[in-house]
Amino acid sequence: MASIREVRKTWMPVVITLVVLDLAGISYLLSPAGRSRQARQRDYYEQRARLTAKRQEVLPTRGMDTKLVQASSDISKFYGQRFPTKYSQVAEELGKVAADTGVHFAGVKYDDKDAPIEGLRKMSIEISLSGDYLQEVKFINQLERDKMFFLIDGIALGEQQGNVRLQLKLETYLRSGAESS
Repeated sequence: MASIREVRKTWMPVVITLVVLDLAGISYLLSPAGRSRQARQRDYYEQRARLTAKRQEVLPTRGMDTKLVQASSDISKFYGQRFPTKYSQVAEELGKVAADTGVHFAGVKYDDKDAPIEGLRKMSIEISLSGDYLQEVKFINQLERDKMFFLIDGIALGEQQGNVRLQLKLETYLRSGAESS
């Protein structure tokens, strides 16, 4: 009968070969190649959906440097066209709109303070005006469409001897370096 040593010599290469084949089979099953076609396809579509979502997420930031330059230019242009530098320009514009629409000022009160935006001062304006209804509607309409920036904060209506009395609260902004002339 063969000794244990001879049996070991004969069977050891077979056992090692089987262990290597088992390890290869396990690694194949755990690797992406060992998965079913449906599982690989599902993973592909999930990864593709994640990639599309990430691309959509970063899409607005593409070309950000040029967008920032353009935004700065647009802001400067808006400030230059819409915000006056002097108080007198505001009063002149309000007077012009009133004359164009036929309303009469009963009183105007101006108040200015620092604005939360750097380089601007906030100017609050309270106007009491009188005229017929159509004239006052035209006045408000023209203020909203005016080249100078006016923001209407509040409107109060009243009646006075056949005319409509209107109390308006407005805001506008003055560019830095504004003077009180």
